[in-house]
Amino acid sequence: MRHVLALSTLYPNAAAPRFGTFVARSMESIARRHRYLAPGAEEWRVTVVNPIGLPPIAFGKYRSVDGLPHREEWNGLTVHRPRFRLIPRFGARLNAAAIARMAVPLIRQIHKETPIDLIDAQFFFPDGPAAAQIAGELRLPLTIKARGSDITHWGEQGFARAQMLEAAAKADGILAVSEALADAAARMGMEREAIKVHYTGLDRDLFRPLAHTQLRSQLGGVLGFPMPERVPVFACVGALIERKGQAIALRALAEMRRDHPEARLIFVGTGEDEPRLRALADELGLARRVHFTGTIDHNMLPLVLSASNAMVLPTANEGLANAWVEALACGTPVITCDVGGVRELIRDRVAGRIVARDPAAIAQGLREVLADQPDPLAVAESVLAFDWRSHADRLAAHYASLLAR
Repeated sequence: MRHVLALSTLYPNAAAPRFGTFVARSMESIARRHRYLAPGAEEWRVTVVNPIGLPPIAFGKYRSVDGLPHREEWNGLTVHRPRFRLIPRFGARLNAAAIARMAVPLIRQIHKETPIDLIDAQFFFPDGPAAAQIAGELRLPLTIKARGSDITHWGEQGFARAQMLEAAAKADGILAVSEALADAAARMGMEREAIKVHYTGLDRDLFRPLAHTQLRSQLGGVLGFPMPERVPVFACVGALIERKGQAIALRALAEMRRDHPEARLIFVGTGEDEPRLRALADELGLARRVHFTGTIDHNMLPLVLSASNAMVLPTANEGLANAWVEALACGTPVITCDVGGVRELIRDRVAGRIVARDPAAIAQGLREVLADQPDPLAVAESVLAFDWRSHADRLAAHYASLLAR
């Protein structure tokens, strides 16, 4: 059995169970490949190191993570959560070095107990530069994954770009979640030929079109707000942060007041922008028709998506948003902006609309979908290639190619 150590600042925990779930599912999928492999096929043991950054005095949001266990079993994987010191908002340039300094002794001990074959950094910044230093000290192969804002946001910061380019030059392999993100990394200065595209996975048993006559009424009863059967309902799935564009979605709903006066908008997620969004909904006279679910159980999300006429996400940048893939798998068309790998998913008008990032364009996209609501099964066909089993098989093949060098 081979052993991969995944270094990831993005990973779910008891304080934030939805934080970095896409990383957790990826690591769980490769750890579980043995369930369907033929006898003698190469298996992978996975250990996760999830560094937790804390300021000298834990305050606000940091208090909730300060009490997390330093080691625990999370969905069948051993997850280590060592702490490193950070300076909120101003110390990002120091984080990679701080993570490496903290993690090397821990990873040396893990390596001594169960030899590690490969280190996999799950985000390009700060994980990538930290993992490059760790892999260099332990003389282990390294692969780094680009997921979105690590390239599109941190890549615009001079210090982070320099650290990422140095890490990329040391890496034995580089992955990106979309062709568009791979191209963006190349424009940043990475070698395009060295970057492989590795799409996200998907739980196809969970995310699929669900339809029955009482879906909305039953779901509304569980969530605590009305979901009328004969009015448009739009879901907006993602962290409530400015770059996701929820304020634009609110203004788009206001634009539709004349032709769809009873349309509802459901925000699924939590984040620092929630108070501002609630205030904006009040200001626009939409409070009665805008609902905030907060964090919901993952099993509930396909129901919300299936009950919606469209999923709207006016995001400023993405790699390949899981929310896009999950909505399409549920048969729900997506209205979003021309960012990241969206054109690799929305290739026709059945899957949705790619529009300008402004309220009028978003509203028009929603109107067009309502006027010609596509068959959910046809929408779901746009993401037939996404599943966790093939995701794990491709990742295992990538790992094997690095070890064969």
